Amino acid sequence: MQGVALGVYLTITTHNALWLGLITLALWLPSLVASPFGGIVADRWDRRRFIQVNNLIMAASASALAAAEVTHHLSPKLACALAVVEGFASAATWPAYQSLLPDLVAREEVLAAVSLSSAQFNLGRVVGPLLAGIALSVGSPALCFLANAGTFLFVATVFFFVRVPARDAPLERVAWGEELRTGARQAWLIKGCRYPILTVILVAFTIGPFISLVPAMAIDVLHAGTLGTPWLVTAQGIGAVIAALTLPNLARRTSRSFVLRLSLSTVVVAMAAYGFSPSLLIAGLSLMFLGAGYIGVMTGLNTNVQLHAPTRERSRILSLYTMSLSLAYPLGTFVQSAIARGVGLREVTVGAAVVGASGLALAAWRAPGFWGVFVAPGSPAQLLAD
Repeated sequence: MQGVALGVYLTITTHNALWLGLITLALWLPSLVASPFGGIVADRWDRRRFIQVNNLIMAASASALAAAEVTHHLSPKLACALAVVEGFASAATWPAYQSLLPDLVAREEVLAAVSLSSAQFNLGRVVGPLLAGIALSVGSPALCFLANAGTFLFVATVFFFVRVPARDAPLERVAWGEELRTGARQAWLIKGCRYPILTVILVAFTIGPFISLVPAMAIDVLHAGTLGTPWLVTAQGIGAVIAALTLPNLARRTSRSFVLRLSLSTVVVAMAAYGFSPSLLIAGLSLMFLGAGYIGVMTGLNTNVQLHAPTRERSRILSLYTMSLSLAYPLGTFVQSAIARGVGLREVTVGAAVVGASGLALAAWRAPGFWGVFVAPGSPAQLLAD
């Protein structure tokens, strides 16, 4: 709801897609510091309490956004400043979220758990935009911001009831630099971690920006008005939820490598179709397939890192994965939004799909064993040997 409301607010206020890129940078770039920091803390401290603290910070940020809008003090610059606060807390807590999953389910169910996590997240992308459309039509963006603050408080409460196996507390003193280097070294040496991290950088930079640029496509290109944005975001969310609930079964019948290849092919084709869409209906249908493929890619890459990362360094390696995503996505959004000012958003969207497809083809050609690391791993010893 908050994402839709901010996108509509910035587009209507400025009619400049560059602000969509700036708000994305403000929200995601803090992860360069926050994600590694959060990974180290999550490997040492109670991850549930860490998640609660950061959700309270995000609730405060959303509340401040609502207060600024109600008192007519909200501006694009202030929105970006508050996005930095929320982005730092969100990036810091994400490694803790991700590293909890393997402790909650059996090893063979990690892919299903990650997919279910993605499904509930993307279900919010279905329900949220619809509620945002109602809130924007009967009220103001402040209603969306307040609802967002309430959800953070809800999460902070729920984590009082989460139970995980006890971990041995590290006896050595924290050495921030050395622990970061150890995590980075492991992430690079293990192909099952390295290739997914490199792939997520490429996909997030070329394909991912479509998420932030939906308001510009809906309002300035398709001329669908403020309600066009919620409908397009909802279409993407529907595709993502369907994929998150069905792809684990498909992976069991085939392989995770097959599902990842299928998802990558889908995002490239659907992205190009979205760029060429002549109407809101065609754009929505394209986004359904794009949302499905995108969640398939992100779920597959995330699962691979979780299964291959050693337990002791898991949070740190996942923080590097998150940091890579969090750097490539906003930079890609900023670059594409800047180019779109002179070239046009349609042309940029189609061009990004071509660049993404070319990069994937180059990776498969230069690294013959590229797809092999995405096959379901066997024993723990094999995980580190591949």
